Amino acid sequence: MSHSTLNEGRELKDNKISITQAEFDQFCHYLENACGILLAEHKQYLVESRLGKILIEGEYGSLGQLIVVLTRPGNSCLKERVINAMTTNETLWFRDIHPYTILKEKLLPELAVNMNSQRLKIWSAACSTGQEPYSISMIIDEFKHENPGAFRLGEEIIATDISTHVLEQARAAEYEMLALGRGLSQERLKKFFVPSRQEAWTLMPKIKNRVSFRELNLLGTCAGISSCDIVFCRNVLIYFSTERKRDILTKIHKSLKPGGYLLLGASESIGDLQPLYEMIHCRPGIIYKAR
Repeated sequence: MSHSTLNEGRELKDNKISITQAEFDQFCHYLENACGILLAEHKQYLVESRLGKILIEGEYGSLGQLIVVLTRPGNSCLKERVINAMTTNETLWFRDIHPYTILKEKLLPELAVNMNSQRLKIWSAACSTGQEPYSISMIIDEFKHENPGAFRLGEEIIATDISTHVLEQARAAEYEMLALGRGLSQERLKKFFVPSRQEAWTLMPKIKNRVSFRELNLLGTCAGISSCDIVFCRNVLIYFSTERKRDILTKIHKSLKPGGYLLLGASESIGDLQPLYEMIHCRPGIIYKAR
């Protein structure tokens, strides 16, 4: 299919195309239906900058033309590329620290007592480039070092994200110093990483091998993930509507064992789902126990 070029009456500069309000509204509707992300009114500049390259390379005359193509059958690769471009992947090692302190000092000791006959299973939802699940794996490694014999049958960390691009980076487990400096101490850098090339380090197999990555849209089915002891779903629900948050949290509850734990971001809550979750104050930090 041929498309009119962007130069026909549309402003184009540095891979950025100007879009109309109607196109922005139409794209917001498409994006929410595709992956649940709600774009605020002032985020129009993000669409203009992040989709500029796709519009130029595909020779789409406007964002409206791109949306028409996206909604046709058989365009999964284009849809994936657009979602990858629009997904925010801001992440740190040991982000907000309190959840990892709670994991090491409360949850792992509690679970270790009762898990001599089964594996520990943790789900890291919206894992981005891997910092969260790998941070969890480091905490487990430190806990086992301090508590020999804990979790004798091993541990499994399932890490999911909607973005195939960040999952590729996460699986590689190689990070440049700029990324490693965001939340990772020098002590843990030396303990869990080895230099791989100039200004880059690779995670050691003992930390990497606990984690398996898979593509997953939280708006879809989570049936393939079940019997989890702990779920980390942090700093992602803020991008969804109230109704979609409720749906996601209900599906996560089904993925947890009775008595399993849910950890959310500092600005996130379970809303009106008290019948499903018990709030536990850890001071500092709040976690939720599946009823």
